[in-house]
Amino acid sequence: MVIAAAMNDDSVGAGTRKVLLSALVVAHNEEAQLADCLATLGFADEIVVVLDRCTDGSRASAVRFTDRLIEGAWEREGGRRNTGIEACRGTWIVEVDADERIPAALAGEIRAIAETSAWDWHLIPVDNFIGGRLVRYGWGGSFGRASVPALFRRGAKVWGDERVHPRLTWQGRQGPRLTHPLLHYVDRDISDMLRRLDRYTTLRARDLRERGGAGTLAGNLRRLISRFYKCYVRRRGYREGGWGVLLALCAGLYPLLSYLKATLEDDHGRPIDPTTAGGS
Repeated sequence: MVIAAAMNDDSVGAGTRKVLLSALVVAHNEEAQLADCLATLGFADEIVVVLDRCTDGSRASAVRFTDRLIEGAWEREGGRRNTGIEACRGTWIVEVDADERIPAALAGEIRAIAETSAWDWHLIPVDNFIGGRLVRYGWGGSFGRASVPALFRRGAKVWGDERVHPRLTWQGRQGPRLTHPLLHYVDRDISDMLRRLDRYTTLRARDLRERGGAGTLAGNLRRLISRFYKCYVRRRGYREGGWGVLLALCAGLYPLLSYLKATLEDDHGRPIDPTTAGGS
């Protein structure tokens, strides 16, 4: 639910200049890196920043680059992202996170797509970094992305209602994948990666309990094995050495840990009877 808005709408309405391309960033306490992200978005006609329950200096960082701010509180990821999309005035929108950067070559390609594309949305390839190390292979299984559907026409993309990894609903046609990568600074180190796994699985467990179907222990054990194989072998995580092993393990553990948290604990981390949460 939005609790405050700080957007300059003086230019909205009749007689305003046409906004071809909007850049959207959704942030929660991203003071450490929000400015570095926003500094790469000057190629867009407007920058819209959604500040979700920020208690740090994120707002001060954002106002250096734009006055189109939305401040509020959302429990679910999809809700805050959809709010940001609705606030964008551009015909095209590029949606990035605070830990992502758009280098100059990609910015030029995005601008050219917005000016010429007959399609409705495009995938952008991603270069993922852990600390300062580029880890190119092995991402997937809800624990990393090799590409993102981040460039789209207004009205083409709607996020689902899940707390983490919300589903996407699309209108229109998918165009060719872009060639230049987005830079994504995923985790600072291995400890940060494991904290992310813990955070994601806690949110996923809440979605599973709410939905009423966490699956079975046997099924999620099989998913651990299949996801590890997919990331380590099919997506060539083995080329990254130990980093590939870590990614494959986290991808495989994601559904299993989510299942265990959903069936063994309640929303406050208190033990519950697993037979009341989908069985084993």
